[in-house]
Amino acid sequence: QVQLVESGGGLVQAGGSLRLSCAASGRTFSSYAMGWFRQAPGKEREFVAAITRRSGSTYYADSVKGRFTISRDNAKNTVFLQMNSLKPEDTALYYCAAKSGLSFYIRASEYDRWGQGTQVTVSS
Repeated sequence: QVQLVESGGGLVQAGGSLRLSCAASGRTFSSYAMGWFRQAPGKEREFVAAITRRSGSTYYADSVKGRFTISRDNAKNTVFLQMNSLKPEDTALYYCAAKSGLSFYIRASEYDRWGQGTQVTVSS
């Protein structure tokens, strides 16, 4: 089973950028579709972006489309989330998640493995 560790969060001003990383353990990372989710205080966890096993397809929530980019490096067992033009409403705890499968997945309930999260705070 893959284990996930996120990093790269922090405090940034509105309009700034951050790059989140999610490092996976194990030798089967390339068999997992990956996703990023976020959860703000008092709100439900929401989908941000997803990518298929070999980066063939990506999918984004409307709220981040055009600003965020998901990518992966299977040789390094890592998935990334490049976040540009950040807004205060992007403030949340960001999680990466893994699911063994051929497609991409946008429901949290579909994912098998989760990291502990990394905090992103965007000041106005």
